[in-house]
Amino acid sequence: MRHLFNRLLRDESGATAIEYGLIAALVSVAAIVALQAMGTSLTNIFNVVRGELDEAATKAGESAGGN
Repeated sequence: MRHLFNRLLRDESGATAIEYGLIAALVSVAAIVALQAMGTSLTNIFNVVRGELDEAATKAGESAGGN
């Protein structure tokens, strides 16, 4: 029994797979955070563009109606 326990303590073959799993999880979390930040930035940009287009459309409608 002691021999089996010592052998299990020295066996590191599963450690590499666990390390790769942890690295993959870390990369996934970093990608999710980056994409969320980029998504917020894109939302803000499109909101500005929408506001500018609404304002331009309103001005164009006022000038066309005034003729």
